[in-house]
Amino acid sequence: MTAEAETITVDSGDDWASTYTATDSEVTSLRSSVFDYIYENGRRYHAYHAESETSSGYRDGDGAWAVEFADMYPTATVIGTDLSPIQPRMVPPNLTFEVDDCCDEWMYREPFDYIHVRGLYGSVADWNRFYQQALKHLVPGGYIEQAEMGVVPTSDGRSHIGTVYEKWGKASLESGDRFGKTLRIVDESKQRMIDAGFIEVVERRYKLPIGPWPKDKHLKTLGKYFRLVIEESMEMWMMYLWTNVLGSRG
Repeated sequence: MTAEAETITVDSGDDWASTYTATDSEVTSLRSSVFDYIYENGRRYHAYHAESETSSGYRDGDGAWAVEFADMYPTATVIGTDLSPIQPRMVPPNLTFEVDDCCDEWMYREPFDYIHVRGLYGSVADWNRFYQQALKHLVPGGYIEQAEMGVVPTSDGRSHIGTVYEKWGKASLESGDRFGKTLRIVDESKQRMIDAGFIEVVERRYKLPIGPWPKDKHLKTLGKYFRLVIEESMEMWMMYLWTNVLGSRG
């Protein structure tokens, strides 16, 4: 990725298990009901808390980040949480996965040195409460890190204006607003953290290209991968919100 303020140069050439647990008031064994997935529009959604729609259902993590982090810091105790038990079984000994909803009351008995949040846009109804709970469960001097992505595609030369990307971005924001779980957190997280009581909050913004058009080799590689992400994830991102929330059928 490149810093948000920088303009990306276009390439003019042709080379374009783990121990699973489910939590309520305490950590318990994984219940079979967690595997009773909800199917709608030909897609599978998580079953944990599905009746209360506590998540949009398309933020399921495969645990890769937690596995890498646990490998990097073998003396740390690492807990990974998600709404679906889709993580690998072969993981580092210092890592456990829990099926849990971050929107519920946090029941951890010991505070954390570090909390990592990633890709929860469209998944949290009350971000102020979320950040307050995170602050409460950090040791003094602890850190929270959050990585989020904007859902409104833009371009350096405004070439996106009038295209399907512009329509997609506006409709996505509207669907999140109607659903009650904002997709705007990428623009709101810094101030919400400050309001919750965090200090020395630093925000860094980066551009993530779609496709291999950048001249820079690193950005070109990122663009190739992210275009694949877009192509593979478009239906997953839009199906529920655009049909059940916006009422689009065409």
